[in-house]
Amino acid sequence: MSHLKIKWTRSFIGCTQDQRDTIRSLGFKKLYQERTVKNTPEIRGMVKKVIHLLTIVEDVR
Repeated sequence: MSHLKIKWTRSFIGCTQDQRDTIRSLGFKKLYQERTVKNTPEIRGMVKKVIHLLTIVEDVR
């Protein structure tokens, strides 16, 4: 299974509580933190929901 490397690059000030919860559920604790997550439909849906706050660094195979 492939993985995604994502980076939290924009603050969620002014975003809805649902988007804040999504950032937290992706495992982010601090701004500019990078995470490697599994490339599943559930995770891709969460990333799509907050794509304006994230940067996809690379597809890790």
